[in-house]
Amino acid sequence: MRLLIALSILLVASCSFGAEPPPKINLEPLVRGLQQPLYVTHDGTDRIFIVEQPGRIRLFQNGQLQKDPYLDLRAKVTSGGECGLLGLAFHPDFATNGYFYVNYTARRGTLVTVISEFRAEPKSGRVDPRTERELMTFEQPYPNHNGGQVVFGPDRMLYIGTGDGGSAGDPKNSGQRTDTLLGKILRIDVSTRQRYGVPPDNPFVGRRGYRPEIWATGLRNPWRFSFDRETKHCYCADVGQNLWEEIDIITRGGNYGWRLMEGTHPFRPEANMPEDLIPPIKEYHHDLGLSVTGGYVYRGKQFPSLVGWYIYGDYSSGRIWGLKYEDGRVTGDAELLHSRTQPSSLGEDASGEMYLCDHNGTVYRITAE
Repeated sequence: MRLLIALSILLVASCSFGAEPPPKINLEPLVRGLQQPLYVTHDGTDRIFIVEQPGRIRLFQNGQLQKDPYLDLRAKVTSGGECGLLGLAFHPDFATNGYFYVNYTARRGTLVTVISEFRAEPKSGRVDPRTERELMTFEQPYPNHNGGQVVFGPDRMLYIGTGDGGSAGDPKNSGQRTDTLLGKILRIDVSTRQRYGVPPDNPFVGRRGYRPEIWATGLRNPWRFSFDRETKHCYCADVGQNLWEEIDIITRGGNYGWRLMEGTHPFRPEANMPEDLIPPIKEYHHDLGLSVTGGYVYRGKQFPSLVGWYIYGDYSSGRIWGLKYEDGRVTGDAELLHSRTQPSSLGEDASGEMYLCDHNGTVYRITAE
């Protein structure tokens, strides 16, 4: 365990840029006047979809924000703080089947997370909310640390990020427990029409005491994660507790340490610490920011200087960083911009160009000099 921590610290401290300097980026306003935007994504076309925390999905098309919402769930969604409509993912075959998936919180006696499927006419600008089919619900013991990301992986399975259930210090030890869906990355198969299926190659299928939906454990609040279009690496930004924010590479069956560890630092260690905890590829101290916002590896065409850089930010400080991870090590690490935004999420369009959601109401396009 100590060797893993030492190697991680050495890895982070020994970053070098080689001959390639870090890119210089700018933020260009794309859409203003939004209500707490939390996510931006695409449906495989040039249409852009923006998630507003209170429960609406907005459509940006032909250079304009459409007046009517694409989907309005405000009557169902419990919003405020870390609750709300938190994630959106279009099916890889959306152009033919019209399916997309959302992650939201709702009050049903207790607070619950809801993972639902909707069906739309693929070219339509409006969705009938009555097409909702709930796939999964699970209780949230506290109103914070709800995770929220849903994304299809290169394997066409749906991945779901769940927080540890909230409060502080993970009082229920959800990160390390294997009988709960909290504090995890989940992986499910949505092709079955009876709620959802569990892929047979999930790492804990058939193991006593494990929920079979679990793909990775030991996470505190994996607010945003994404797959690199080229390498297929899954980058996850896990929001820290007292001192440290971290970026992880998520692998099948991996344990990322929470609540035993915060980044590479002991948080609540136990006498018999697991030997297989996976350290982050990057961590930063709360002197620089208090809440990491995960991003994407840029694979677009318009800004060659950004290609291969994982771009992410911090909600509290407005800092935006770039990270290059190649051949199992960090080869580039730099602050790209200290903005005046509150980055609630980053996103990309169908061609791989990148955007930033400012929780104050604007979506920006990321450009490079």
